[in-house]
Amino acid sequence: MEITKSQSLEPGSIFLNGPQALRSGSCYPCRVIQSSKVRGILCLALLLPIALVACHKEEQEVAKVAQGAVNAEHKAQAAATETDNQRAALAAIPLPTKSLYIDVHEPGAWLNPFLSVDADILTLRITMVDANPSNIGKGTLLRPEAARRQELQLRPGDLPAALIALPPSAWRYGRVIAVAESPLANRKDRPKLRRNVEAVIQRLNDLGVVVEEWPAR
Repeated sequence: MEITKSQSLEPGSIFLNGPQALRSGSCYPCRVIQSSKVRGILCLALLLPIALVACHKEEQEVAKVAQGAVNAEHKAQAAATETDNQRAALAAIPLPTKSLYIDVHEPGAWLNPFLSVDADILTLRITMVDANPSNIGKGTLLRPEAARRQELQLRPGDLPAALIALPPSAWRYGRVIAVAESPLANRKDRPKLRRNVEAVIQRLNDLGVVVEEWPAR
């Protein structure tokens, strides 16, 4: 093999001419090939920490989702236990007797708890028992029934505790409560109001309380 003047040998460089070059299948210096391999290795070395960081973040996200699921399960279990306790407390009130209120058609004549549902609050009306057992003057100005009525404004979440706190005498018909949309509610809040009524009825059913729904007045 002859080396011309235009060719120079450098350490690590091998040139093949003619048939030898064709037989070798390469016309690039070995140094160029080696440099490409080095760059590839450097790229892999740089990408490896990035890949490790991404994997670590993914593991953290998975762990966060798993912990969130565990916390949600614990909350659901605690809520179920609380509902069971509230249901047990209200179970002390006898089941309702339909015949006692089947002929009651006016909210003012309803003697059991009456719940008025608004867009943001609940109004619980209760009528206390007359402490005077005599019928003399009952319902007159001397002994007005309205004087024995009380109204409590509640947040929806406070409803179970409020019902449990009522005296047994407030449940004359048994464990039944009247529910109605508030007559003072804004008409534009009607969709929200309806959702609130349905949520309240579902909550009362969960507590084992019978619901008599009244039309809005």
